[in-house]
Amino acid sequence: MSLNNIIKKKYNKRGRLASSNQVADEALGTTYNNETLGQFYLPSKDYLYQQSEQHTLLESGWIIDSTEKKSNNHGIDELTQLNTMTCKAPNGDYDESNFVDKNNPAIKYHHGTTTLGFKFKGGVIIAVDSRASMGSYIGSGTVKKIIEINPYLLGTMAGGAADCQFWERNLAMQCRLYELRNGERISVAAASKIICNWMYQYKNRFSVGSMIAGYDKEGPQLFYVDSGAMRLNSNYCFSVGSGSTYAYGVLDAGWKWDLTDDEAIKLGRKSIYHATHRDAYSGGYVNVYHIKQDGWVNISHDDCFQLYQQYYPKKSKAINDINDERKEDGDEDDDGDKTMSSK
Repeated sequence: MSLNNIIKKKYNKRGRLASSNQVADEALGTTYNNETLGQFYLPSKDYLYQQSEQHTLLESGWIIDSTEKKSNNHGIDELTQLNTMTCKAPNGDYDESNFVDKNNPAIKYHHGTTTLGFKFKGGVIIAVDSRASMGSYIGSGTVKKIIEINPYLLGTMAGGAADCQFWERNLAMQCRLYELRNGERISVAAASKIICNWMYQYKNRFSVGSMIAGYDKEGPQLFYVDSGAMRLNSNYCFSVGSGSTYAYGVLDAGWKWDLTDDEAIKLGRKSIYHATHRDAYSGGYVNVYHIKQDGWVNISHDDCFQLYQQYYPKKSKAINDINDERKEDGDEDDDGDKTMSSK
């Protein structure tokens, strides 16, 4: 008996329903259930082994039962003869458990960075590190975490590198279009509002914690925007990332509004360095930018190890002396390599 005949027999051509699907559901019960139709997926091997009944995996990706199921409902039997599906979806081959090291399941991919920006009478200082990490794995030590939006605007990266780069480069395009349409540069507040609106549309779907800094008609400006669509303005400073607490400690101790340009640059560099020294997820190089009335300037690109020797010359000298003594002794281990242990 066809589906139409079942429906006619059930209702005798009487009644008025909202849709043909509703008619079928009233006649046969819910069509999409465990005994009729299922989802299209490619299950994992563990899922197949866990099933008490034997199933056949077709080349198309569908799973059918090898044994025929019996049912008292004649209408469902007719649909079952066409194709019987297992509807309960497994975790699948793309479940997160398949990407965890089974020998060390405690590994978690935490992100880390240190970025800071602060205002003073001479403009805005932006300083960042350059390490891209995924837990204990260092993906890169030379990441450029300052995005140059236009000659008067800078953006920083904290969170997911791909998310921050994409949205801030898109912001650079929108700022240029604004300048062409209106004949003047966009304000820092408006630029930060644009990216905040994007974050609101995709709220909490990305990993973004960015600072938007620049110089406009209102003077030096500093804003913070994150993937939760939070937008903050500051007359003092922001520091974002896993090493931000260490950077705040140095920054709070040395900041004042009437800093000279040289003092502000040294303070920003020193704050980031101490964060990289204490935070395992920050490191690499310290990049410093200075935003003034006539635009931003790339000040420095310093290796953290060289800064350590600069800030702690006595400790560095002691370590270098020990290394020199080892080289002079020429001690070798069983493999013929220079010994790594101290005497």
